Amino acid sequence: MAKGLRYAYYPGCVAQGSAREVADAMTGLADVLNLDLVSMTGAACCGAGVMKQANWKLQAAINARTFAQAEADGLDVMTPCASCQGNMHEDLVLLQQDAALREEVNVILERVSGTRFEGTLRMRHLLQILVEDVGLDTIREKVINPINFPIAGYYGAPMQQEGACGGDDAYDPSYFEQLIEVLGGKPVQWDSRTSSVGFPGLLSEEKSAMKMTAAVLSDAKQEGAKIMATACPLSHLNLDTYQVKAGKVTGKSTSIPVIHLPELVAWALGCDIDRLAQLRTRALVIGD
Repeated sequence: MAKGLRYAYYPGCVAQGSAREVADAMTGLADVLNLDLVSMTGAACCGAGVMKQANWKLQAAINARTFAQAEADGLDVMTPCASCQGNMHEDLVLLQQDAALREEVNVILERVSGTRFEGTLRMRHLLQILVEDVGLDTIREKVINPINFPIAGYYGAPMQQEGACGGDDAYDPSYFEQLIEVLGGKPVQWDSRTSSVGFPGLLSEEKSAMKMTAAVLSDAKQEGAKIMATACPLSHLNLDTYQVKAGKVTGKSTSIPVIHLPELVAWALGCDIDRLAQLRTRALVIGD
């Protein structure tokens, strides 16, 4: 592995708010894997698939400002959130391909922040960086606590599009399964690993979102998963917090421990063993 891999780190809103465990895990895994995560002071929300519905140019300008910060340091942007990855990748490609829009946005950026966006960076998800940059062999060598459960890796629908998922297959991905294997787990093969759970439809169409959430959870359980790891903190809200409601709405079996991708990696690398012990207990208590 190359020493001191550096990225402009974009945690996303959820990881800075209701899912602080993501921030803890990112600190641990970055230390073990020698990743230099450069803070993006003042970076704004990516829009979360909501802002562009009202004003897509505003969202493009806000994300261009974030991109410009990374470009100034000569860095790619890394995020642990599939929703941020999908959203920001779409805007990055749009701005790279549309010179007129890029110049229009740059006029705004120069006026409000004194920056320009030229389109020279890449938008990357943590999962891609672990597989493509760090390397699976390197991660395997650093595993201290093999997480020997059948694990369902949930990608998150927003980043499963051409170009947004790195070198992985947008329609039949395997990066998560490969990673689970080197962490000591048994990757579950399940159809719903790229399905949507309806966020942010949860805000307006809760019943539909609960049905989508229940379908994903029950599929993972039916295929033998003891835990689920998610690459999308936004989707994680549905899959974890709303498990009980999703089960009540649909009558499906939805109870399963759900953790974040960074937690899965950090715990396997020897970080925060108390939380790993809690995960083992949760898996045993919930059972089948």
